[in-house]
Amino acid sequence: IVMGAGAVGCYVGARLALAGHPVSLVGRPAILGEIAVHGLTVSDMDGFKAHVPADRLRFAVSVADADRSGAPVVLLCVKGGATGQATAEMATVFGAGTTVISLQNGVDNVQRIRQGAPHLDVVAGMVPYNVVLSSPATVHRATTGVLQIGQSARSAEVAACCNAAGLPIVVMPDMPAVQWGKLLLNLNNPVNALSDLPLREELMDRDYRMVLAALQTEALRAMDAAGINPAKVASAPPKLLPSILRLPNMLFKVVAARMLRIDATARSSMWDDVQKGRPTEIDDLCGAVVRLAQQHGTAAPINA
Repeated sequence: IVMGAGAVGCYVGARLALAGHPVSLVGRPAILGEIAVHGLTVSDMDGFKAHVPADRLRFAVSVADADRSGAPVVLLCVKGGATGQATAEMATVFGAGTTVISLQNGVDNVQRIRQGAPHLDVVAGMVPYNVVLSSPATVHRATTGVLQIGQSARSAEVAACCNAAGLPIVVMPDMPAVQWGKLLLNLNNPVNALSDLPLREELMDRDYRMVLAALQTEALRAMDAAGINPAKVASAPPKLLPSILRLPNMLFKVVAARMLRIDATARSSMWDDVQKGRPTEIDDLCGAVVRLAQQHGTAAPINA
């Protein structure tokens, strides 16, 4: 059950459906209605492209209406601001031990779900790549990376399904470190949203990179004070990221070649939220840095 059929949810759900798994998409009626008519076309920057006919998918506007037969795994793909509502719904619908994998940005969602639904088996996840929902029925992975999830009773089973479906995934013993490592990269989301530029074009502008480097420097200082050692999620070690971002363009283009492997039209999900007038995940990203800094006696005025 994919709860939150946006860009990431539709991409993951489509790949699993293509591999023959029964997938229920739970999301907004406007998106689900388009997919129900046209099916779901999924592609990636490596040349993969396929179409999932509508009859290969199941649709529900709430998790209470989703097919819950067997022992479902819930892939939670809603934005951070919707975690509270999603948790309340899951708490009443799913039985004890149901596996919920949080494929969400930020570092706080797993704890929020566990507090609101302590009977569920909640697993942290990390989505490393950017996914673009170019139309309600077309989804495209625009950057690279490998999914990561925490250890649980069903993690190995889920990983086997995903790997076989063309969704490379690894099970990690220390997901908080992974999530903080990813948050460092996600601090570019608001910069990209405010720049109003495609990701690659924004990252090739040193002025924008200097802003991102300043945000990351504050975050790394707060993590160091808290004793958090962020995992390496990008091609470079976390503590080197600000220095790499500050390089002149010619050097940056060489050193960060893998970081710049992005589709020319890709933008951050926060840019999309701003354009559509929706609440953003700013509190889950910059807000998390500000809270960590306040808890451990450091300052984060730029994130604030």
